[in-house]
Amino acid sequence: MLKLPECDRCLLYAHNPYLVCAVHLDGVDGDSCLDFREDPNLEPEELWQPEGATYYNGELIVQPQQRWTQQQKLELLDWHPIFTGRCPQCSAEFDRDWSARVHWDCQNPECGWMDDTV
Repeated sequence: MLKLPECDRCLLYAHNPYLVCAVHLDGVDGDSCLDFREDPNLEPEELWQPEGATYYNGELIVQPQQRWTQQQKLELLDWHPIFTGRCPQCSAEFDRDWSARVHWDCQNPECGWMDDTV
């Protein structure tokens, strides 16, 4: 008895272990059914996921433990040179070529500020 994945959502589904539906008692022969009708009274499938995890392509992916809290991330936006373009200690301006930059240490020899967020 061939049952398709969409049979459970079909209006004609028999909900019986011995019958597939009212039209195709033994199931369908191909990989699709011409008589499929979406059941309008069917409850929508609950899209639940545990906190700290997400489903990707049907697989549960647990998000890694965050190093920074939400408050710390917001504070970082206010002072880090990647967002401000300036040294947080001496206000020296950084080059605007940020695409190749990995370290954000201040180039001012009098300042010596070093980025320890990496």
